[in-house]
Amino acid sequence: MIAMRTRTFLFAIAIAAAGIGAGAAGAYVVMSKRAPTTDASAPPPPGNGKKILYYRNPMGMPDTSPVPKKDSMGMDYIPVYEGEGPDDSGTVTLSPERIQRLGVRSEAAERRTLVRPVRATGTVQFDERRQAVVALLFEGWIEKLVASATGDKVRRGDTLATIYSPALLLAEQEYVLTRKSGSVVPGLETTALQRLQVLRVPETEIERLRRGGEPRSRVDIAAPADGVVMEKPAIQGMRIMPGEMLFKLVDISTVWVIADVPETDVADILVGQMAAVGTIAYPNAGFQGKVSYIYPTVARETRTVRVRIEIPNPEDRLKADMLASVEIATGVGAGPQLAVPDSAVIDSGTRRIVLVDKGEGRFEPREVKIGTKAGAWYPIVEGVNEGERVVVSATFLIDSESNLKAALKSFAPPEPKQ
Repeated sequence: MIAMRTRTFLFAIAIAAAGIGAGAAGAYVVMSKRAPTTDASAPPPPGNGKKILYYRNPMGMPDTSPVPKKDSMGMDYIPVYEGEGPDDSGTVTLSPERIQRLGVRSEAAERRTLVRPVRATGTVQFDERRQAVVALLFEGWIEKLVASATGDKVRRGDTLATIYSPALLLAEQEYVLTRKSGSVVPGLETTALQRLQVLRVPETEIERLRRGGEPRSRVDIAAPADGVVMEKPAIQGMRIMPGEMLFKLVDISTVWVIADVPETDVADILVGQMAAVGTIAYPNAGFQGKVSYIYPTVARETRTVRVRIEIPNPEDRLKADMLASVEIATGVGAGPQLAVPDSAVIDSGTRRIVLVDKGEGRFEPREVKIGTKAGAWYPIVEGVNEGERVVVSATFLIDSESNLKAALKSFAPPEPKQ
């Protein structure tokens, strides 16, 4: 009896286990009937309802595919829809949505005065024409030194020093005596006056003698020009011999910048052109000047030509031997020239292309001849007429569309032989 009950219990457990397995199998069947998931690698369906003609290389290479694919970098090829490919004339047609998505912008080719900046480095120098040396042509002693320190600023006519000179006293006495004696000896007064002038006695001292002043052995030496005392060998009480320098004055209200311009750029530089100068000492301040001279030699080591630029220096901020960066605004051509922005030109290395906006989403690749780049502009020698609009943004993306024309022709069957 007990054995029968045991077999009945085991049979029930087996039936229950079978039921659980059947339920699991049923669950599996239900899951297998769900909708299949979308393959991530499959191309998305066109959102504009247009037919896809082919797929182009995402980097603009002349390579197309009739089915979706990836390039060597793993980038998906881009679908080209009906009406967006290049036509037989090479013109690319894009839909308004595509134009907006690419950010296409165009500008008209216009005539403008082009300026090409030539950049160089240089140093600040004193103006050679604004320097003066003070010296005597007679022997004497410095009795009083007024400009007593290097760096003193003086104005024209200011007293620099007082000189005691017995030789000066003798020359003045001779001149006074000849004036008082009248015309006893013809020409004697003129000779005495010339002696004073040869000794470079100041004109103010000679005029004092003409008005009846008495001869004296002391004379004030005046500054011949405005400037700063740059050198001062003079020391109070020292003996001065004829021709010996007492002071060296430099007017620093105007300075030079000597720029070393590359030989390849010197042909564009002309006297009178404006130049912008920057310095390390004043990084936030700019100085303006003009080209005043182009030196006639080329440095053999650097193949550069020195160019002199004159710059006003009213606040005395520019110091001699300061390093300077120079940008000379050189003109391109004799007058206004037809030009387009540099972003409009596609340079393939062998030719230059611009995309002409024909309107209604049509863009024509056109080969052009250009001149030397001037700032952010290229002068157009040939290929574009004044007023025609050229694409200045997204040119590479549109040009990749135009490259498809050559790719499609490569798939064309060969012409039958005659």
